[in-house]
Amino acid sequence: MLAGLDLPVVLATRDAGVTLRDARADDLDALMALLSDDPISAARGDNGLDENRPAYARALARIEADPANTQLVVTDGARLVGTMQLTVIPGLARAGSDRLQVETVRVASDRRSSGIGAAMMRWVEEVAAPALGTTLIQLTSDAARIDAHRFYERLGYTPSHLGFKLRVPRG
Repeated sequence: MLAGLDLPVVLATRDAGVTLRDARADDLDALMALLSDDPISAARGDNGLDENRPAYARALARIEADPANTQLVVTDGARLVGTMQLTVIPGLARAGSDRLQVETVRVASDRRSSGIGAAMMRWVEEVAAPALGTTLIQLTSDAARIDAHRFYERLGYTPSHLGFKLRVPRG
């Protein structure tokens, strides 16, 4: 869990306010459902099946045990409607600048275009990055996520780098 973030906080959206807070173990089923709600994630194995629950539980526990990481959730009342992972990466480049990596940004499919994602990313820029002392926010997005790319560009992010990945079999 990242120290220095004052949570929970209410984020203003077009419809109303939603709450941003740290993820908890009892959010796991809703997080799995949110990941499987996304066709690209589902195609990669995020299918929400109970057989994968132990792996997700271990991952969430590892994220929360790491002082450089946190998994956040957005709730509207009792319903989990969004999530994102934040990681502080110490850096030597850019005169020793620390980076804030934003990953696994998801908003429930029936709540997209309601301002939740924009409110999440605005909070990252205006609150989280300064509180954590980071000078650069970065994220990756699957090349197939054309709508997400337009969304991030509208928020001022630039597609400045080309990323590469190599899948390593679990063993």
